[in-house]
Amino acid sequence: QVQLAESGGGLVQPGGSLTLSCVPSGNIFSINTIGWHRQAPGKERELVARISTHGGNTDYAESVKGRFTISRDIANNTVNLQMNSLKPEDTAVYYCNAELFPGWAAQYGVDFWGKGALVTVSS
Repeated sequence: QVQLAESGGGLVQPGGSLTLSCVPSGNIFSINTIGWHRQAPGKERELVARISTHGGNTDYAESVKGRFTISRDIANNTVNLQMNSLKPEDTAVYYCNAELFPGWAAQYGVDFWGKGALVTVSS
C-alpha cells in the first residue's frame, strides 16, 4: 500500500508561483513514478508532470513546459512541483499520483492517489 500526502495549494495571482509537495509513505519501494495530475472545473483529469523515482526522468504536459518543474527532494522523501507564471487556466485540483512497478502493482494495484490540493489562479 502507498499513501500520498499533498500540500502547497492555495490562491495566487496570475503570473505568480506556487509549489506543491507530495510525500509518499507505505511501501515506497513499490513506486516507479510519481506524478501530478489536475482536474479543472468541467474538464477531464490530465497529467501535468511526472518523475521516475530512481532515475529522475521527467515528463511534462505541453501546456506547462517552461513554467512548471517537477523534482525530487530525496533527503525528505518528497516530490515537488514548482509552478511559475501561473495562468487562470491552471486553476484546478492537483492530485499526486504514484504508479507502481508491475510486480507490486499486481499485488496492490496500479495507481494510488492523494486527496488533492486546490490551486486557484485569480485576480
